[in-house]
Amino acid sequence: MQLLLVEDDPTMQATLHRALTRRGMEVTAVGDGRAALSQWTALQPDAVILDLTLPGLDGLQVLQQARSRGLRTPVLILTARGTVGDRVMGLNAGADDYLPKPFDLDELEARLRALVRRSADPTVAPLAPSTVQIGAIRYDKDSGALYLHGEVMELTPRELALMHALLAQPGHAVTKERLYELVFPGQLDVQYEAIEVVVYRLRKKLAGTGLTLMTLRGLGYLLRADT
Repeated sequence: MQLLLVEDDPTMQATLHRALTRRGMEVTAVGDGRAALSQWTALQPDAVILDLTLPGLDGLQVLQQARSRGLRTPVLILTARGTVGDRVMGLNAGADDYLPKPFDLDELEARLRALVRRSADPTVAPLAPSTVQIGAIRYDKDSGALYLHGEVMELTPRELALMHALLAQPGHAVTKERLYELVFPGQLDVQYEAIEVVVYRLRKKLAGTGLTLMTLRGLGYLLRADT
């Protein structure tokens, strides 16, 4: 397995390089975002281990640019920034897995091998990139990423779930009941009206983007581009 390790901490980089090499992997290590993109393009590795906190381009920017260039290599984010919001942002940008520091090397190896197996499985036909474009917003169905004017949108997990639901069938209204099920799955203690709070917050973030989240009485909610 050929790996690209992107880690700016010299001690962590050396430790991981040594440990993964001992486990039979071929590891190329870099310590900044621009070098990561260069090596990623040149090597075409089997998987990428990517830290988020990098000099130059940070990890999310590296990931966004790599995906925009068509680099579909499996990516495992490895970082001390382990909050739910950070994980969502990483996965939204196109990461395939996320492992917060501190971590166990056996788990890291297992996750890497699982990512590579899935990407190399000959029984699974590769999917062509599938995107939805509404006004200035682009939705990449393969990665789940949402882009506004080419930049990843900063949304909470519930706002992201709401956008995914609205963009699943562009041009069609989604009922309030269906949105509630998708935004608050299995959360029976959440009041039904809570979906309106998420809608309100999302509308504020969409202000000035050229898109409107409409309420269609008796039908639900519809996302459309302003004309």
